[in-house]
Amino acid sequence: MKYFASFILVFLLSFANAQKQQVNENLKKELDEILRLDQTYRRLFDNGITAEKKSEILKKLNIDEEDFKEKQWQLVVDIDSLNMRKIEKIISQYGYPGKSLVGEPTNQSAWYVIQHSNKIEKYLPIIKNAGKQREIPFTLAAMMEDRFLMNSGKEQIYGTQGAGEFFINKDGKEDFVNFIWPIKNEKNVNKLRKETGFKNTIEENAKELFGKDFVYKPFSLKKALELRKQASNIH
Repeated sequence: MKYFASFILVFLLSFANAQKQQVNENLKKELDEILRLDQTYRRLFDNGITAEKKSEILKKLNIDEEDFKEKQWQLVVDIDSLNMRKIEKIISQYGYPGKSLVGEPTNQSAWYVIQHSNKIEKYLPIIKNAGKQREIPFTLAAMMEDRFLMNSGKEQIYGTQGAGEFFINKDGKEDFVNFIWPIKNEKNVNKLRKETGFKNTIEENAKELFGKDFVYKPFSLKKALELRKQASNIH
């Protein structure tokens, strides 16, 4: 009788684990599709994308070209909103869907959606914990923290975030400038980046963000905030 009871227990545990694995696989597929949409919609606005490639992407997304011309970036805003609702539901059920739950690189899907949302402040503690637990690369948690600080008008830590602002130049004309958002400890940022897991320096990261001819120059927080204020007044 004890043997039979043990057999039943083992069977039930095996069945539960199999069910859990199936749920995880379904979740992985859902997150992969969320990330595909997040990235595909943004490809429509890549610099240098050909008209042929854009038409191909629109066809895959089942978007009429006239509808695209009318809505433009609003299409991205709409899909971001839909994706965020899905991610919030997933997090409420599972916590952050990290590597142990959905594997790699699917564990980055929720991060991308949150990074593109206006809810970073709400989910940053969860993201930082996922980074510490190695459920996602800690560099992703660092990038989100930098974005939160930049959006809050504060100095970033790891130098991951760039900005672009319109301003009125000395000739009284409207101009535009790209720059790396001010860094709290700029002198030691490359050392910190290396310790955190970033493979490039702040200078190399700036070129990746703004082009190979871009030369990194530190900006003060005061100057960055003045540019942001000017830009809000211009547009």
